[in-house]
Amino acid sequence: IKNPTIVDRTLFALRRALLGLPSGMPTAPHAGEDIKREAVLDARHSSDRPGAGAITDSAPAPSTSPERPVQDSPVKLLIAALGGEGGGVLTDWIVSAAAQRGLPVQSTSIPGVAQRTGATTYYVEVLPIPFSELNGRKPVLALTPGVGDIDIAVASELLEAGRTVANGFITPDRTHAIASTSRFYAMDEKIAMGDGRLNSDRLIEIIAGNAKDALLFDMAALAQQSGSIISAVMLGAIAGSGQLPIPVEAFENAIRADGKAVDSNIRGFRTGLEAARARLVTTLKQDNKKPAPNTLATLEAEVTRDFTGKAQSIALEGVRRLVRYQSVKYARLYLDRLTPFRGGDQKLLAAVARHLAVRMSFEDVVRVAQTKIDPARIARIAREELKAAAGEPYTVHDFLKPGIEELCQPLPPALAKPIMRLAARKGWLGRVYFGMEINATSASGYLRFLMLAKLRALRPYGYRYQEEQTQIEAWLALIREAAQHSSALALEVAECARLIKGYGDTHARGSANYRTIEAQVIRPALAGQIDAGRAADAVASARMAALVDPEGESLAKCLAALGTQPLPIAAE
Repeated sequence: IKNPTIVDRTLFALRRALLGLPSGMPTAPHAGEDIKREAVLDARHSSDRPGAGAITDSAPAPSTSPERPVQDSPVKLLIAALGGEGGGVLTDWIVSAAAQRGLPVQSTSIPGVAQRTGATTYYVEVLPIPFSELNGRKPVLALTPGVGDIDIAVASELLEAGRTVANGFITPDRTHAIASTSRFYAMDEKIAMGDGRLNSDRLIEIIAGNAKDALLFDMAALAQQSGSIISAVMLGAIAGSGQLPIPVEAFENAIRADGKAVDSNIRGFRTGLEAARARLVTTLKQDNKKPAPNTLATLEAEVTRDFTGKAQSIALEGVRRLVRYQSVKYARLYLDRLTPFRGGDQKLLAAVARHLAVRMSFEDVVRVAQTKIDPARIARIAREELKAAAGEPYTVHDFLKPGIEELCQPLPPALAKPIMRLAARKGWLGRVYFGMEINATSASGYLRFLMLAKLRALRPYGYRYQEEQTQIEAWLALIREAAQHSSALALEVAECARLIKGYGDTHARGSANYRTIEAQVIRPALAGQIDAGRAADAVASARMAALVDPEGESLAKCLAALGTQPLPIAAE
């Protein structure tokens, strides 16, 4: 999409002159401007099927009433969806509903796979004047959306709505934005070395700030609650917004005429319709977390009493997380570790509470086994990924590739360390893996995972557990030491925990990068080798460089630019 050049304008004028049409370059309508469009096609009925590139003509015969020009511009609707979410079906419903009302309508689609390699978009134009009032003429409708020339922008996912803003389609003087606040994480978010997720609140703020009106709610959650698909809820939201010249009954008739999953799609449509009419603009966040057991009561009361603000909510969730992960005793250790930070900077306390909860619930073979046989996971796969009907049989196969280090994790240190030393001498670490495929829905596969999950009681005696606790204590000691210099430096040291996540090779690379930053930036900063005024910035720069790529090339360049000399680490 580009602005017309002088060559484009000349060719356009020449074509119109040859056709005997009035000259003049078409322009995109502005807000509040009435566009009078001349119909340029002879009166004839189209045999095109509603769909990509088709103008639907449902008028039985040309009207004999006095001829009148088209006084309104078409309503322009852009739909941004993810692959497999029914964006094409949604478009067909809209086209069908408009055709029932005798309105000129045209739709085009650009197939793709959205966040993975391209855009999946659908574009619809609907003229709010029936064919019966056009005296047999047909309006010329555009095939592609124009930047800043969209009346309604609809997105099935929050980041897709953000992309629409970034591409210039949503404008504050014209566009009504309708989007789901649900997230389907992009590949860049998933492969980030740390927490690469985009800030949903910031995305909502950007969308609402750049649109004339914004209707934002979790359509995926409503689709799940109604037993429908998200496209049906999106159609209800479009109908409820009142921005299309189509009544609700026409949309419902379009769903019925389609003849597929009519009952569930009608339920989803009405759910979206009610949400839109209620002007629901707050984010409805799904809470998939399990309820905390009653044994948490005393710990929760302690957190409520001793913590305030953001730190309180984080600490509460941290306690619940660690009880589910290990035990109440383990959650008690979590609160004890936070005690030295309670009287200091609240921003630092919140950061330590968050990262400490994540580090203490490290991913090991026991945790992986617990996750694999979690009933909620199996049900989610059946419902959302396999789309299995009630009572329909299905199987879930998990592919695992543990290395020697993963196999040694639950063993006691006296047994695991000799095996690890032997593997290191032989060069097996990071090279030897044991691939396996387990049917998690079979009796044998379930029992294998269950056996590993039952090792939770023995986790505190295992090699990995003791290694992690030693590293956590060292990290907390660094934060406390940094806090004596400045809160900003302590906060950056705490944030370095973002580098350590996952298990296997991912955990190994992140831990190696953390140790490098500790030796070459954090400890020199604490020793006074880096100016106190830029110590926090140096740690932040090194951390961000390590998060850019897993191989450490960006980190190496950053450290070279900082020019610090590494100090020995006692643990090494």
